[in-house]
Amino acid sequence: MKHRIVVLGAGYAGAYVAGNLARRLSPADTEITVVNAVPDFVQRLRLNQLAAGRDIEAPQLADVFAGTGIRLRVARVTAVDPERRVVAVADADGGGDLGYDTLVYALGSHGDDHGVPGVAEHAFDVAARPSALRLRERLDGLGGRGGGGSVVVVGDGLTGIETATEIAEARPGLSVALIARGELGARLSAGARGHLRQACERLGITVLEHTSVEAVEATRVLCADGTALASDATVWTAGFAVNPIAAAGGLEVTGNGRIVVDRTMRSVSHPNVYAIGDSVHAVGDNGRPLPMSCGSAGYTGRQAIEAIVGRLTGRKIANVKLVYLYNAISLGRRDGLWQSVDGEGQAKPTYMGGRKAARIKAAIEKGALWGTSHPTFGLPKRKRRLTAAPDPSIEKTVRPLENGGAVHG
Repeated sequence: MKHRIVVLGAGYAGAYVAGNLARRLSPADTEITVVNAVPDFVQRLRLNQLAAGRDIEAPQLADVFAGTGIRLRVARVTAVDPERRVVAVADADGGGDLGYDTLVYALGSHGDDHGVPGVAEHAFDVAARPSALRLRERLDGLGGRGGGGSVVVVGDGLTGIETATEIAEARPGLSVALIARGELGARLSAGARGHLRQACERLGITVLEHTSVEAVEATRVLCADGTALASDATVWTAGFAVNPIAAAGGLEVTGNGRIVVDRTMRSVSHPNVYAIGDSVHAVGDNGRPLPMSCGSAGYTGRQAIEAIVGRLTGRKIANVKLVYLYNAISLGRRDGLWQSVDGEGQAKPTYMGGRKAARIKAAIEKGALWGTSHPTFGLPKRKRRLTAAPDPSIEKTVRPLENGGAVHG
């Protein structure tokens, strides 16, 4: 009987891992199934651009995986039962259960409203393609590029900064405000913060710093200091959360629901399960948890690939670097920031700003799309056969410590 590998989620991390496993493992011994809620690949890095009005490619996953031997199941994951090694899915035909021998959990994250009243009912977000398209439709209804209207972006993380600048540049007829809980660009170096402020001034963005939001209404945003901001479209970018499915299934998770793994991305509670991308709580080489980011997803995905291939084929498992090196931030089409990060996760004094940084960010986005659309390009043609291995459920696991060390259990 073939070893069944099921990958949940076909975002950047899930599609990358599935393609690599398909190229490196023999189809005589394995079958790989990818489960994704929608039939196309979503360029999440560019959803703010989609909302602002750009045309963003969405390749069909059937085309992406064509010729790889990967089975695609377009369905929504409703539950994971790691004790029975079963995943429950729902689709147009009613769904059912998928059994697995190895599970790769890559369901990613979604917008987090933090319980603020009115966000779910009245705010837009750019965490998924449907919600980004709803925001685009709303902006079109405000008169498009030449019309009036007010937009309030809540949250000054990278997503909020990119969304506010993209909308302000693409639709100059709109009034755009950006709400920051602390200082604008607090995680950036002093020079990069200055460049960001200049970009906001150039684009006419009103920045409200040290401001928290108490509620969102249909036509305004209510702040804790009593300020009420008129808003025809409120965009909520104040954080992300993971799907509660992992916690509900009994996997060991952190307080915010991310799956706790060892150094090889294997669940510390259920060794048949690997977690990657935004869904995983992985301790980086600096002893700090890796942030939710596309860059981090790549490193966790590569480590999971090495671990799965190594364990199934009896080969030594290579350690992939788990690092967080930079932030690439677009400030519209013609401006951007490249902020290097040190070993402690803090911004280095040096940075790059302007058109060159924008071109680098655009190249990263194009490279991510190309790599996903060609999941087996450049990989070894030799496919490894599986070896008889002990049941991983009785293997020792490696539990990460808060200080980045490990304890065997």
